[in-house]
Amino acid sequence: MFALSSISHGQPKTFSNQDVLPRLPVPGLDQSLQAYLKSLTPLLEQKLTYQYAGASLTHEVEKRRVFIRDFAAEDGIGRVLQERLKDLDHVSPHNWLDDTLWLVLAYHSWRAPLVVNSNWWLLFAPDPKDRTPSTQDLSQPNPNPTTTTSPGSQGGGQQEWVTDWQIRKSAWILRRLAELRLKLQREEISPDSSRSGPFCMSQYRKLFNFSRIPLPNSDAFSAIKSRAIHATVMIDDRIYSVEVFASPTSPHAVPEPLSPAEIEANLRSVVKDAKQARDVDDNPPKVGLLTADERDQWTKNREHLLLLSPTNRETLDSISFSLVVLSLDTYTLPPSPTDDPLCLPSVDAHLRNVATGVEGGRNRWFDKPISIPVETTGRAGIMGEHSPVDALIPSIAIEYVLGTPVDESQFEGSVKDGSGWKRLEWVVDDILLSEIDQCQKRNQTLIEDSDASQLWWGEYGAEWIKKHAKLSPDAFLQQALQLAWYKDQGYATATYETASTRTMLHGRTDVIRTLSVESRDFVKGMLNQELPDEEKYELLSAACTNHNILTRTSSSGQGFDRHLMGLKTRLREGETHPLFEDELYAKSQEWKLSTSGLSAGQRFMGTGFGAAWPDGYGINYLAGPNLIKFGIESKYSCPTTSTTIFKHHLVQALRDMRRVCEAAVSSSSSSSMDMKSKM
Repeated sequence: MFALSSISHGQPKTFSNQDVLPRLPVPGLDQSLQAYLKSLTPLLEQKLTYQYAGASLTHEVEKRRVFIRDFAAEDGIGRVLQERLKDLDHVSPHNWLDDTLWLVLAYHSWRAPLVVNSNWWLLFAPDPKDRTPSTQDLSQPNPNPTTTTSPGSQGGGQQEWVTDWQIRKSAWILRRLAELRLKLQREEISPDSSRSGPFCMSQYRKLFNFSRIPLPNSDAFSAIKSRAIHATVMIDDRIYSVEVFASPTSPHAVPEPLSPAEIEANLRSVVKDAKQARDVDDNPPKVGLLTADERDQWTKNREHLLLLSPTNRETLDSISFSLVVLSLDTYTLPPSPTDDPLCLPSVDAHLRNVATGVEGGRNRWFDKPISIPVETTGRAGIMGEHSPVDALIPSIAIEYVLGTPVDESQFEGSVKDGSGWKRLEWVVDDILLSEIDQCQKRNQTLIEDSDASQLWWGEYGAEWIKKHAKLSPDAFLQQALQLAWYKDQGYATATYETASTRTMLHGRTDVIRTLSVESRDFVKGMLNQELPDEEKYELLSAACTNHNILTRTSSSGQGFDRHLMGLKTRLREGETHPLFEDELYAKSQEWKLSTSGLSAGQRFMGTGFGAAWPDGYGINYLAGPNLIKFGIESKYSCPTTSTTIFKHHLVQALRDMRRVCEAAVSSSSSSSMDMKSKM
């Protein structure tokens, strides 16, 4: 896991390695096609039972081998496409994938709502002074706010307005984020690296001060305003520009962060203003809801909004160019009752508020790279827009933010009067109000269909897997997910795991196809009651070894999924090939099991993202030394999936795999002792 740290004398600056990083390669055509063919074997084996009656696996594999031979022939279309892709690489400043294809194909042309479908979430571990959430239902804030509590109060009871501690903790978070922006601008953060070498740091430039903008058919990014001095603060759907940096003293000076006390004073002023405004008018236009809508619908409504008044342009621009969005919620979402022994009700309530919020996504702005909801108890998290950066990068930034708990000594002493803020206004009409009302209902339908929950697995963690199972933790957990999926569904499915390609300039991700011949053999072995545990362990080891190879291949830019996608985009009008028309090409990318490992997660309570397919699961996990946190999401509307049931299958898989590993270790130890006794 990377940890941001300040550079010391003689260390390289933040972006000093960018010019020496290798470019993302265009993999060899034959290499990619053979790897693709091998990956089809378990899917073909699966489908023989249902669709290819009378056919043999050998026959179906040979059919695809013919496609590949024709595609890669000396005069085949594959060779032409390969040269076109090399030309694309030749004219791309950084790399052929990131510069031209990835954002559009993976994110910006996808028109589905961002809420649940695309945005990811990460739950912050509590500050020592956070209050324990109340068990009362606060999801419907009372229109008559009560008094607030003092900073650090541990008392329970209903909170119906923004609390003093919530303000203080939020000021601390904003200050730490402002510090990080300054350190990145001054290149005072050590570049990420590992034993394999330095990593690309370009994604850190896309954390702050810009936004995703909806456009017809395909979205885009706003410009980055790196010298902006404000953050956006949302309170009860009212929106404010709040200064978190001091105004620069000269045109070329880099803005310095305000002190935590100065930021707190500004937040207190806007909270006071919001309360006064609420007492007068409890129904502000909830424009933020529109950012969670289907993208073309948000495009249409945004354009209508802009035509109503120049004021709306000013508000939208202020939000786009702000550091981050901070949502001060006027409630703490309570846990829901459950009979599931694996459920963590308070953590799941925390998840729900960070991932979606309440009432269709009120008090949120889904288009920003970083949005931070903070509840009245101080419970907080991050909801991230996925297209500018992979979730790993903001998670590293937040590790830095949470690395120092709130230091109340920095809030002592006199400060300015908290005048560094401005309320942002909307001009709306009846058409837009109707659109907001309809959008809220659509959003709520999506939110209510999201079956998202955390599983905390504490019977063993990454250390046990390394020391006792003697296997790679990530490979081990991926095999556990394969076994759990089969227990849950009764068939094998294409599986996506994220591989980072950050060892190359502007590298983002490629695919680790966890479903393989080796992983399928392992699952079959585990389901065979007559197979000895020692042999099951051998199958597990083989699956993990193969997974490690797949991981290294994809992480080094030699994966075939992005390569084949790139080749397909080079087809011109009238050109096609059976390889791309083959149903197995599409089937092999039906990521019904979509997964990613994030970090050890010791400063996080959980994480997650939505399932990629309506009858699948989205699974993000934090593999700590002794505790593994799985974030699992599926859809209530799907009759064949259930997050609750999948958690139980995963627990059983993890227990079965521990038994297999312990039996193998015990058998190995006994064999060693027997050998010694015979000597």
